[in-house]
Amino acid sequence: MHVHRRFENPPALPHGVVAETLERALRDRSAEGEAASVLVGTALHDDDAEFVEHWCVQVGTRAVPGSPLLGLAGLCLGHTARRFGRLGDEARALAESLAARAEADPSDVDGRALDGYDDVRSFLHLW
Repeated sequence: MHVHRRFENPPALPHGVVAETLERALRDRSAEGEAASVLVGTALHDDDAEFVEHWCVQVGTRAVPGSPLLGLAGLCLGHTARRFGRLGDEARALAESLAARAEADPSDVDGRALDGYDDVRSFLHLW
């Protein structure tokens, strides 16, 4: 039997739920799966650019080496640059750093950080 799977991007959640979920995942790696969905939903659908950027930076600077949240934070910084047309200096530097780490050691930061940094450079005209 062939099963058709349908992918849907996760929704944005209330800020308190986002903060609580991401903080929990930064303390307890078993919560990373739920945190990934929350971070993506926030990056794709939350209209508060500062909030989105803040949590991408928090996750990208505080997740442990090897965590899939690191590459995802880089990817979400790319989404943020695309949606809002801007990133602060710390977020731009983090996107670059995560991409460099992914290039140097994909077991540290996965390749989604490279895709995110490509978006940052493209949408912020940093070529």
